[in-house]
Amino acid sequence: MDLLESSTQSFVVKIWIEETAEEAGKVLWRGHITHALSGQKHYFENLEEMLFVMGPYLQEMGIPPTRYIKNRLWQG
Repeated sequence: MDLLESSTQSFVVKIWIEETAEEAGKVLWRGHITHALSGQKHYFENLEEMLFVMGPYLQEMGIPPTRYIKNRLWQG
């Protein structure tokens, strides 16, 4: 494994529309993120949830958590 591979995390993100603005008054969307190496898949309803899933992988690489992730971890 070279340096680039050991310092890289890969994810596949899929986002889709559940309901359009015409149907629900606002766009309702969902998504899932899959960690490429482990195959672990997590569903989310907003970008903050997606970042929360990515947080531990980023921390493992030495990237400090964002304020949002810190707050989310403290809240349980």
